[in-house]
Amino acid sequence: MSDASGDLFDVSAYLRKGPHQHPATEPHSVVENDGEGHWRYARKRARAQLCAFKAAGCLTVGILANILLAMPLIPTELVAPAHAQAIPKSLEQGGTDAALKQRRNTWTVGVAGGQLSGTYMTLADELAEVLDDGDNLRVIPIVTYGAASNLDDLLYLRGVDVAMVQSDVFEYFRTQRKTLNLESRIHYIIRLPVSEMHVLAGADIKTIEDLRGKKVSFGPAGSASSLTGTIVFQRLGVKVEHVLLDNATALQKVKSSELAALVRVIGKPIGFFGQIPANSGLHLVPIPFSKTFTDMYTLGEFTREEYPTLIPQGEKIDTIAVPAVLAVFNWPKNTDRYRRVRRFTEALFTKWDKFIEPQRHPKWRDVNLAATVPGWTRWSVAEEMLSQDSRVAEFQQKDMRAGDSWQKDMRAGDSWSFLKSVINLTEEQREELYHEFLQRQKQRESVQR
Repeated sequence: MSDASGDLFDVSAYLRKGPHQHPATEPHSVVENDGEGHWRYARKRARAQLCAFKAAGCLTVGILANILLAMPLIPTELVAPAHAQAIPKSLEQGGTDAALKQRRNTWTVGVAGGQLSGTYMTLADELAEVLDDGDNLRVIPIVTYGAASNLDDLLYLRGVDVAMVQSDVFEYFRTQRKTLNLESRIHYIIRLPVSEMHVLAGADIKTIEDLRGKKVSFGPAGSASSLTGTIVFQRLGVKVEHVLLDNATALQKVKSSELAALVRVIGKPIGFFGQIPANSGLHLVPIPFSKTFTDMYTLGEFTREEYPTLIPQGEKIDTIAVPAVLAVFNWPKNTDRYRRVRRFTEALFTKWDKFIEPQRHPKWRDVNLAATVPGWTRWSVAEEMLSQDSRVAEFQQKDMRAGDSWQKDMRAGDSWSFLKSVINLTEEQREELYHEFLQRQKQRESVQR
């Protein structure tokens, strides 16, 4: 036979070792080192190991089989039972089509919020989250063109019972559109926080005056900025090229310098502005407050904490703010719509504490339920609920301490006396006195804080 080292397969590992290396396998005397004997021994050793491998494989299969057979015996507490996944009761309810239709529509209240990305729409959505009570009360937030068109919807659109409406919109409908009997048809439930006027522009625009003759977007038609922004620019005497674009498109055009600026009137802070990167080259333009705005507007400001990428460290940007209300159509008593909105209003006051919880929009915490609104009438049900609320004294004290009501700001105390005193002064004297008043007011507010 040929030498083992010349075989295709090296079987040296299977060759028998000396007795000192394998004492346990040496029951017999040492075998002579002939080639044929070594080959027989190697084959015998290979067969033995192959059998051992087969036995180990069978054992493994057997163990796995026993485990699989035993699995149904595992305690059921370790596995969530299928019946734990309950279907919502509202979907389980059955009945005839007529009964279902009746149940779904009996206690629905439509709330006109605003644009989907706006603060008012967020507030409308949270009204639904907090007040919704299944078939007992279902609040339906409605996406609209914006705060300016909400009053139109409240007056004329079917299914709208409540709306977020700004005070200047109400005044415009009353004095310019001359809507018949507006004061008796539209009342308010609560006064909402103010919305601030944002003017976003590039680095070359330092003041509102720099926008004169340039192209400026005032948001889509019907939005708050399409009315309030237009009024403010008119009162400032700054004529611009007026365009109405959706805000996302307007932002891109401001970035590309196709537009000089965009205007949004919305409660701060808002992600639309907060998400603009620091290296965008954009900033918020200050809006000077003067006595021409005291009839419908109030002071506002932006801080770096609210918009860190748009406002330099340690600076504040002055702006104009417009008050708003949760308006309601004054349905006749004992009508179906009256009963629905009454239930909505009762739930709003009863569950008010839920609106100021941390997970809710911070603007709710600025609401004073007792605050009054000049030129508006509080709805009778809201007045009734407020008179029964044990917290009313607290709200009124807050109103007096912080000057939360703009009626107080404009018609009581220093401001109202000041405004009456300037009637016989020259324009220059009025302007100087007014700036002194604004400075005193800011100092007083800083002390109260």
